[in-house]
Amino acid sequence: MEHKEKWYRILYSYVLIALGSLIMAMALVYFLAPNTIAPGGVTGFAVVVEKIANIPIYVTNLALNIPLFILGFKILGKETAAKTLFSTLALSFFLKILPTVVLTHDLLLSSIFGGLLGGIGLGLVFKFGGTTGGTDLAAAILNNKFQALSMVGFMTVIDLFVVAFAGVIEKQIEVSLYSVIAMFVTMKVVDIILEGISYEKGFFIISDKSQEISNGLLVELDRGVTLLKGKGMYTKENKDVLLCVVPRAQFTRVKEMVKDIDPNAFVMVAEMSEVLGEGFTFHSKD
Repeated sequence: MEHKEKWYRILYSYVLIALGSLIMAMALVYFLAPNTIAPGGVTGFAVVVEKIANIPIYVTNLALNIPLFILGFKILGKETAAKTLFSTLALSFFLKILPTVVLTHDLLLSSIFGGLLGGIGLGLVFKFGGTTGGTDLAAAILNNKFQALSMVGFMTVIDLFVVAFAGVIEKQIEVSLYSVIAMFVTMKVVDIILEGISYEKGFFIISDKSQEISNGLLVELDRGVTLLKGKGMYTKENKDVLLCVVPRAQFTRVKEMVKDIDPNAFVMVAEMSEVLGEGFTFHSKD
């Protein structure tokens, strides 16, 4: 039974990686490529190459990513390498079969919606264990050889080169600027896909009336509370620190309750990107 479930999860991950690759291809074919918007990476470079030499994007994508894949195979590991190869082939396949339909020539709309779709697709690929090769793999290979510059540094240099190249080819700096917008939107959407939209708030409450506050959180709001022990480094006094995570709908209620009980309480609020456990999202069983 466990063996079947394992294969089911593997199949499910590949289906979602394929879906992500399809969405990325749609972003390129329908929004980015027709307007020479190159949001960094190998696919962005492929957009520019198509403009210069009329070489299809899927050909350039394969021509650049396959050698990178071979060079970076050891860095990726077996499972990620397999999913990266699958994603690369799937993306090129969808780029080849999708009909070319220009939905808009407005550069701003193209950069926003191209970046949005590209981020959704890339986020799905990342979320289910794959990569698209390209910039992240090239940066990993370069960082492995030249450790003076970080992986993020290499990725930034490569992406900025591609973005600038697009503007040079079109002889319009606006194209480069819109490419930056597309790249920014893509990165933000990827973050949302991987981390989720935060609907929970984490409260850290330091108060001399910690018992009263914890009772209010437990009884009135039906929220779990954890007591942490702290020490003020200036006063050298021991302090109780309450940790409580609440849904966004209860955010204002918690602030008001704490203020009513202890107006001098020290309160810190943090965004929770993901909360697992009773009352929130549960871990999936392996």
